[in-house]
This record gives sequence, structure tokens and C-alpha cells, in this order.
Amino acid sequence: MKSLLFIIFILLILILLLSIDFHLGRKHHLKKISRHNHAFRYSDFHLYRDGTELFPDLFSSIKNAKNHIHILFYTVKADSISNEFLSLLKDKANEGVEVRLILDWLGSFKLKKKAVNKLKSAGVQFRYCQIPKLPFLFFSLQVRNHRKITIIDGNIGFMGGFNIGKDYIHANLKLSPWRDYHMKIEGEGIEDLQRAFLIDWLEASKINLLQNDVYFPKQKKGHSRHQTIPSKGKYLEEELAHIIRNSNSSLIIGTPYFIPSKQLTQELILALKRNVSVTFLLPNNADHLLVKEASFPPLRILLSKGAQVFQYTHGFFHGKVLVADDEICLIGSSNFDKRSIFLNHEINCSIYDPVFIRHMKEVIADDLQTSNEIFYEDIASPSPWQFIKERTALILSPFL
Repeated sequence: MKSLLFIIFILLILILLLSIDFHLGRKHHLKKISRHNHAFRYSDFHLYRDGTELFPDLFSSIKNAKNHIHILFYTVKADSISNEFLSLLKDKANEGVEVRLILDWLGSFKLKKKAVNKLKSAGVQFRYCQIPKLPFLFFSLQVRNHRKITIIDGNIGFMGGFNIGKDYIHANLKLSPWRDYHMKIEGEGIEDLQRAFLIDWLEASKINLLQNDVYFPKQKKGHSRHQTIPSKGKYLEEELAHIIRNSNSSLIIGTPYFIPSKQLTQELILALKRNVSVTFLLPNNADHLLVKEASFPPLRILLSKGAQVFQYTHGFFHGKVLVADDEICLIGSSNFDKRSIFLNHEINCSIYDPVFIRHMKEVIADDLQTSNEIFYEDIASPSPWQFIKERTALILSPFL
């Protein structure tokens, strides 16, 4: 009995220390963040929702690079697709092209040291970002760079939800086929994408390239009005709340992880009270422990107020999108969850072009065709085991 009490005591002390680390670390982090709103730009966008469409175009753009390649991913897996990707970067570096690659330390943890050393030997300038560090070790472990950015020669950009690996071309038997949303960008918005990458490069490498005009060639004006929105655990909640608060007729939210903050849940309730149609597109299958259970409590509230919820059944849904009133489409790397809102480095794009929004809604409508609608009665009465999992998920929700 004494041994058990001692173990419980040690666990309570550990939880207390981790809690202090997290709250002090976040407070210190928020003090360093200032808001930066990029200007409105005009670019041309091409939307991908399948890795078998994205990767050939992405890899071709890399092959055709002449001067510099800048890439940041949360995850590059250790598999054949990742090996092809890394080999392309080594080949371009050997040709004399400047290649800079940033990977999130935890997200790409499985990438072997041998593979990293080969990149560096070939001339690829490589850095891990978000490496945990003192004095707030636990907090820094939670803060991930979840962005997915590629810029080729300062003229072609890619951003969205896809990472690099076989999972994303339907090779994961549990989650296949994989549905996601990613964009190719050409036009004025490349400048902001490049700037976001170089700020992350400065943080990871301590090398400042932001004043080098060679990375910011003059861009042609595209057709779609938009704004690039980077975030680092602050201001994203405010941006999402603003869009929801100003909606008048409809909201469509697609996300793999629906774990909203209290403020966003309240804004969605108020939207429903204004007779705004609110539709959620979520995955039927979960790829992480407890994320589905964490979504049920807010979904019960919203379903009871009139929201519609659809679960994607044709594989795994990983897209991140918010469409409001046929007037604005927010698309990028952030999930509709507390981790993306309060912790992660994310990058999104608000697009105001009716043509793009109409196409995005057609894509979502197609994905809804392979989804099952769930109703309040389906989740109203959780079993005792389900209730325990939901309570556990509630406690852990900031970290899921």
C-alpha cells in the first residue's frame, strides 16, 4: 500500500511540474509573438485533393527548378515516396541549385540520421525545427511546425494539408484512400509564402535571408484575391471567430480533428441561432487515439442546435477548409482543434474568388457524397466506456 501511495505521489508531482512547465512556457511564448497581416494579393490557384495528382506535379516542379528550392514539411516518412523526394533534392543540390529543407523534429522523427547525412553531403541545407529545449522542455515539445510549404525559384508555391509519404498515395491499408486538400500557387502570393519560409529558416538556422531580393522576384498579378495567414499559437482563434461571427447564410467546415475552443463553439452556436446553415465534414476513421472521442461533446451541442455532421467513409479525410457564405474560403494546414489554434505553427490562405470558392464547394459536395450523416440520436447516449474515453479526451484535448 505504501508503495502504491508513493507512486501516486510521484505521478502527482510529475503532473504538477509538467503543468507549470506548460503554462509558463506558453506565457513566455505568447509574449514574443506579434501579429503580422499580409497584404491582399492576387494569385492563381490549382487545387489538389489526391496525392497521386499532387506528387507528380510537385516532383516535376522540383526537377525543373533552376535557382533555389525552399521546402518545409511537418512529416517526411521513411518510405519509398520519401526516398524519391529526398533523392530529387540531392540531385538538384548536386546540379548547383540552392536547396533548403526544414522538417519538424517530432513530425519527421522516423527519418533516419543516415538519410539526413546524405542530404547534407549532397549540399542540401537541412534543418530540423521545433527541437525541444530548456527551460520549458514539455511546452516546447508540444509546439510543432505543422506547415507544408514549397517554393520553387520564388515563382511557384505549394501549400495545404499533404505531407510526404506512401500514406498519401493510398498505401496505408487502414486509412486508404487518403483525401486531403493542397494548392499550387502562382502570382503575387508567392512573396508571402517565401517570407513565411524564410522566417522559419531564420528561426531554425539563425541565417537571415529575408533581405535578399533574389528570393523575391517580381510576380505577375493573378486572378484570385486572397490573403496569406501564418500563425504561431496565437490569433488563429480570432481569425476563425471573425469568419464565423460575420457569416450570414452558410458555413462549411472540413477538418480531420474537430476539437474547438470554447469561444469557437459559442460562435458556432450563435451562428446557428442566426439561422446560418452549419455543415461539418469529418473523418469516419480516426488516425490518432482519442481525437474522435474529443469531438463528440461539442458535436452533441451543435447537432442539438441544428448543425449537420457528415463522416467521410471513403478512406481517411484529412482536408482543412472553411467556406463561409460563398464569399470566403480558408484553406491551409490548420485543423479545427486546440492544438492548431493554441500551439502549432500553421499557415492558411483566405481566398475571396467566387470561381475558386464555387470549385471548392463542388469538391466538398463530391466528398459529402461518400459520407454518412450522423444525427444527435446517434451520439446522444454514450456507453460507460465511451463516457470514460470522452472525459479522458477532454482532459487531454489541448495536446491531441
